[in-house]
Amino acid sequence: MTGIRDEIRPQAGLLPLTIYVAAPRGFCAGVDRAIQIVELALAKYGAPVYVRHEIVHNRHVVETLKAKGAIFVEELDEIPATQAPVIFSAHGVPKSVPEAAQARNLFYLDATCPLVSKVHIEAERHHEAGREVLLIGHAGHPEVLGTMGQLPEGSVHLIETVADARAFTPKDPEALAYTTQTTLSVDDTRAIAEVLRERFPRMVGPHKDDICYATTNRQEAVKRIAPLCDRLIVVGSPNSSNSLRLVEVAERAGCPRAMLVQSAAEIDWGDFAGISSLGVTAGASAPEVLVEAIVEAFKARFAAHVESVVTAEEDIAFKLPRQLRDGPSR
Repeated sequence: MTGIRDEIRPQAGLLPLTIYVAAPRGFCAGVDRAIQIVELALAKYGAPVYVRHEIVHNRHVVETLKAKGAIFVEELDEIPATQAPVIFSAHGVPKSVPEAAQARNLFYLDATCPLVSKVHIEAERHHEAGREVLLIGHAGHPEVLGTMGQLPEGSVHLIETVADARAFTPKDPEALAYTTQTTLSVDDTRAIAEVLRERFPRMVGPHKDDICYATTNRQEAVKRIAPLCDRLIVVGSPNSSNSLRLVEVAERAGCPRAMLVQSAAEIDWGDFAGISSLGVTAGASAPEVLVEAIVEAFKARFAAHVESVVTAEEDIAFKLPRQLRDGPSR
């Protein structure tokens, strides 16, 4: 496994520990593309480059890009009149954001994950076909705000739970469609969709599950290792939806306790006293260097044996925006 060696440390007096490292883990193709967009924009146009919202939900990534010259803002009105590039985050934005950028003649690059863009297109097509649109997702998440913002206000109804699915009253049960946030729990989303389909058999859903391949693969990998582990660490940020879902999935799959950790410095070692097995994975926006540091921290305290548990291979890559692929600067 890249960066993590499978070995037993021979230090006297250290308790044995088996570390199960899940694969796939960490960066997905959409996150990798978004980070590349910021880095390539800095290389091509120079600093500063403005980024609306965290490019991905990871503090380490954001701080690294800040050090290179990226300036992060929450809204466009925080950006002065400038010729510098403005980048929209991987989570996607409401239509009002590029419209506002155009009105100010800002040069912008869209780092929205193509799988999120696919959900936007689906929602628009359902609306154009006269269907009432339901979005399974979490209120306040930037991806949800972006998807709901593709349609006129009030056109999309957010469904967060099975209870919401049971309580929803449509205008016309014969003209309904649903789509989902890409970073949800696969099992929770399936349960919500089943209730909706049972109540509204004519409801139209996505041709293929909207939950992205990376979210699905990371959850399946966690399900594989969770029953083997006394504890399980998910490397990720507290505002990362897919990372939080991994914690939930691990505990449901049989791990006595799973926890979200941003870095090795955050580990409360009292939580790991007396364990003999540990699972480690990372959310789709967490870089591998953070995983490696956590594994090394455990190797320093235990006679550690590392096993990689591979449940899928990923080779997906997304195209970069045309402005960064070819041609001169603006």
